[in-house]
Amino acid sequence: MGYFGGFLVTLRQHGRRNRVTTEYSGGRVFRRKNSDKKDEKISKPERLHGRHVLNRYEDGMEKCIGCELCAGVCPARCIYVRGADNDIANPTSPGERFGFIYEINYLRCIHCDLCVEACPTEAITETKLFEFSFTNRRDAIYTKDELLVDDTGSPQHLPWEDWRAGEDLNTSGWMRATAPSGNADFEGLVAWSGELGYGIRVPEPSQAVADDDVEDFDQEPTTGSTH
Repeated sequence: MGYFGGFLVTLRQHGRRNRVTTEYSGGRVFRRKNSDKKDEKISKPERLHGRHVLNRYEDGMEKCIGCELCAGVCPARCIYVRGADNDIANPTSPGERFGFIYEINYLRCIHCDLCVEACPTEAITETKLFEFSFTNRRDAIYTKDELLVDDTGSPQHLPWEDWRAGEDLNTSGWMRATAPSGNADFEGLVAWSGELGYGIRVPEPSQAVADDDVEDFDQEPTTGSTH
């Protein structure tokens, strides 16, 4: 086709008739025009895999026990973990050990969620935040100090991250035990511990209920024209 043919493919996508994407400038319009509200993003899927967080139990203790299973299962080799023995007088986690060092290199991470599946204590989950960029390669290596949730259970908001409301809700840890690909006997059941700031997350519905929701959505009347 050549270069000219490639440009024609691109030019055919322009124009109101062919517009199939939602306009979003990443907040640049908000900052440039001093608008009273930021650009609106479309809603994210419930199972979107974004930036990780290290969770705490409801009593404030860390869930990570430093077992290194997440690092062992990671196909991108982007996780580095080292455990240490808990101080008997002032333990960091309920177990014998805790995650002394925890690092994720986001220049390598492919957000496959295998680390979440491997974690025996639901310590690591993924939020829906996917917009974070770095001007320094060192910033792309998140340490435990940046990954661990604060005293309220909320993810830390770093300067290069664009957090919006709800991006910390229904993280991948919320669905891991009730995924339809797993044992159907566990669907709709709570199989994990509570989290600081969120309590015990509501499980996904059973497959039958989920199928009914899909059918109801398909039968809803639509208005307007489609392109």
